[in-house]
Amino acid sequence: MASQNLNPADTSIAAAYKGATPSRGAAWDPVGKSLQQELMTFTMPGDTGISAFPESGNLFKWVGTIHGAAGTAYEDLRYKLSLELPRGYPSNVPMVKFLTPGYHPNMDTQGNICLDILKDKWSALYGVRAILLSIHSLQGEPSVDSPLNRHTAELRKTLTAFKKYLQETYLKQVTSQEP
Repeated sequence: MASQNLNPADTSIAAAYKGATPSRGAAWDPVGKSLQQELMTFTMPGDTGISAFPESGNLFKWVGTIHGAAGTAYEDLRYKLSLELPRGYPSNVPMVKFLTPGYHPNMDTQGNICLDILKDKWSALYGVRAILLSIHSLQGEPSVDSPLNRHTAELRKTLTAFKKYLQETYLKQVTSQEP
């Protein structure tokens, strides 16, 4: 992979790819190869609003980023997530949590996400990309009928008030996390 084809924002992805190795002593088994291929899809140009790369080169622990979609209350906001791929992945469901505190009807204050594909609708055909795209989509179309965060679901009924509160909360939380 030639790093000159990547834009400057993608250099960390290139570095992550270069050093990514399977953990737990796996010697390039099919899962490791599959994850390497999936990582390559994140280095391809495209504006999906998502990105991801292994943390410290560990193919079973990823950090993802979701950029709020245009036209949603999350527009211009950026959220980081952790994805831990368990033994038995892709048959077993990954653990996915928001690292950036958020304000969403389907997310609690600890970053847990209420999304069917991360629960009973999981399929071994899904991967990191499908998970992040689903969460990205959920931001724009939350499931307010079965909210994990009822207060947010109620506030969301008034979109203007919700967006104002979301922006204020996001700025406070992101500013307080800065070094």
